[in-house]
Amino acid sequence: MSSQPRADALVLFGATGDLAKRKLFPALYHLERHKRLDVPVIGVARSDWTDKAFRQNAHDAILAAEPSAPASVVEPLMKRLDLIQGDYSDQATWESLCKTLDKHKSTNAVFYMAIPPSAFPLVARSLAAVGLHTRGRIVVEKPFGRDLPSVRLQQGRLIRS
Repeated sequence: MSSQPRADALVLFGATGDLAKRKLFPALYHLERHKRLDVPVIGVARSDWTDKAFRQNAHDAILAAEPSAPASVVEPLMKRLDLIQGDYSDQATWESLCKTLDKHKSTNAVFYMAIPPSAFPLVARSLAAVGLHTRGRIVVEKPFGRDLPSVRLQQGRLIRS
């Protein structure tokens, strides 16, 4: 059993990217189908999309992976989705994320980074700058390198950032 407190929101950085489309949304569908997903899912992305376009993208991704997915499972999942659209270097993006987490009364989010490793330091610093580092934990999707030398190089970059 985990000693981590239970998460009350899932924040997906890179929510409009290929990884989200091919892997994350189908995985969220399966969690919803098995009644294991009971938190809001907040996407954060640079894409200039509306919430409606974001939900449609997630819907289409699920149906591409699971063509027979019943609407009775997909539609409740779509209602859980919000999108924060903005650049990761823009303070307004982080303030919007804070407001959205507050709207959902989230105090312990999971911040899932489905973004390039080069963006990890900026996102981590930005979470801390708005006080979100005390309201959750970070999950890193990408590997830190392709082989041992590149892992060591990336590790050095993260430590210096």
